[in-house]
Amino acid sequence: MKKDTAIKLFESKKVRTAWDEEQEKWYFSIVDIIAILTQSIDSNAYWRKLKQRLKEEGNETVTNCHGLKY
Repeated sequence: MKKDTAIKLFESKKVRTAWDEEQEKWYFSIVDIIAILTQSIDSNAYWRKLKQRLKEEGNETVTNCHGLKY
């Protein structure tokens, strides 16, 4: 398995990851994490609603992007 796009397991659930060689950082799929932590049926919808609520509260740490292909 390539290090730059490895699948990680958390409580036997798959989490998509990507390795940034330049910054030496792992990035994790937020919708995969949400699906595990919330047991949501539609983690994409959950993430969109959470971003909307954060934006309404004045939080600017999220983008206007709905999601990117992994």
